[in-house]
Amino acid sequence: MRLMTSSPPIPTGRLNQGAARLLSGLLEARTGQTLSEGRAWRMETALRPVLRDHDLVDMDSLAATLLRNSDAPLEAAVIDALLNNESSFFRDLQIFDMIARQILPHVHTDRQDRTLRIWSAGCSTGQEAYSLAIQLRNDWSRWNGWRIEILATDVSGAAIDQARAGIFSQMDVQRGLAIGDLIKWFEPHGDDWRASPELRRMIDFRQDNLFDPAVPTGEYDLLLCRNVLLYFTPERRQVVLSLLARRSHAKSVLLLGAGETVIGQGGDFIAHPEFRGGYARQGLLPIPTAGPTRRAG
Repeated sequence: MRLMTSSPPIPTGRLNQGAARLLSGLLEARTGQTLSEGRAWRMETALRPVLRDHDLVDMDSLAATLLRNSDAPLEAAVIDALLNNESSFFRDLQIFDMIARQILPHVHTDRQDRTLRIWSAGCSTGQEAYSLAIQLRNDWSRWNGWRIEILATDVSGAAIDQARAGIFSQMDVQRGLAIGDLIKWFEPHGDDWRASPELRRMIDFRQDNLFDPAVPTGEYDLLLCRNVLLYFTPERRQVVLSLLARRSHAKSVLLLGAGETVIGQGGDFIAHPEFRGGYARQGLLPIPTAGPTRRAG
């Protein structure tokens, strides 16, 4: 696979333009993500630990090393450093409120096989998946006896390793996690906190690439791909939405980030008629064309 792509030049300060294009091209080639101008300006800061760990003096030497050698560990370290692994517990609380109050009860009432399948795509360090597990455990009388499958995937191996370990700093748990849930579902781990075995057993964390997926199989009742599409070109967004559509059934619900939409991104999904902010698979769910508009919640 070529490292260089057709990405536009990246504005930098001291960083050589050729090195910048190679590093941003590596990210795009391996993950599909393009570096926005804001992220490109922080490239040197993000990669400083990589330079230190691999005894490299500057960005140009990093680029030269990548050109000379096929160094998989170094490539992986560069990609992990350039990815934006921003996440928090119960991020966009109104979304999780809708999941708890509307979407999950709907699935519980509708499904006869007592199986719930959820896919958190682009899960980063796992806070979204753990938030879903907490919601389910807090309403366990409803779900006891069900087979619960939560798949959480991300292209970053480092992020998946952290998510699987379930260890979060004090600052992490203070971002969105209620004190009652912290005490109930987490254990002290030195200066940090670790998710309980009950939560960790509920989630299957896997490293996977949305453009070359190996893990997602079958269909999912709830699909979350939030704050992921915004890093892709319009063409790549359509590829991801097509994958999500293939993993959806007639009553699945897709949730995207607050600044993301399916409008103009192909015809795989349409606005869900029941759940505001959710999307339904086009052509599978009958959408009323007349009569009063039904508002969710």
